[in-house]
Amino acid sequence: MGIDYTKRPQTPAQPPPAQGTPPPQQQNVSLSKLTLTKSAPSVSLSKSGGTGGVLRVNLNWNARPEGQATGGFFKRLAAGGSSGAIDLDLGCLYEYSDGSKGVVQALGNAFRGQHQLGAGESIIWLDADDRSGQNTGGENLHVDLRHVAKIRRIIVFALIYEGVPNWGAADAVVTMFPVSGPQIEVRLDEHDPKARICAVALLENRGGELVVNREVRYINGGQDVLDKQYGWGMNWSPGRK
Repeated sequence: MGIDYTKRPQTPAQPPPAQGTPPPQQQNVSLSKLTLTKSAPSVSLSKSGGTGGVLRVNLNWNARPEGQATGGFFKRLAAGGSSGAIDLDLGCLYEYSDGSKGVVQALGNAFRGQHQLGAGESIIWLDADDRSGQNTGGENLHVDLRHVAKIRRIIVFALIYEGVPNWGAADAVVTMFPVSGPQIEVRLDEHDPKARICAVALLENRGGELVVNREVRYINGGQDVLDKQYGWGMNWSPGRK
């Protein structure tokens, strides 16, 4: 219970083009997506033009159970050789510039940040909880970047709420969709079969510049242990959906 290389085949040598044949056109490199890696773990949303409007943070995964046909998005996932489905959740811890802290997650029905603006408006909210794994849109966390000055830091996490931890089979990916600028992708491509929670990315306000840093840090424990690892300092109690 949570707390509220492969080598590529060598390409055969190609015969030289016949005389008079125009050279092949070079493919343009797509700038529509940026993948954060260990060697290039950070990007500034401010410098890439990604601030302003609402940032959508999407969690999606593939189900590729051993012994079953590879399927599309969000099929039920057999984990650790069993037939049990995995409930994979998206959430975040946040800290605002005034020192207020909280969590946004399905657990405990905390779908909106507890610290709201005027008229009940939230800076961070979660759209829904996909319990069945059948929602092709995944789960989406929204951050209103019109209020960047109010944000100190946000740690986005993925949690296996139910089922045996099997991150390798889940092949989860978190993609951030700013209003402008490239999409930012973080793949959960390192696995710990004992960990139920993964700190995916850290968004930090560094002197008015909002920076996204890849974490992909697996934690053996729940949200309270995640809290301790990142020094959030909140009080936790057991909770359920």
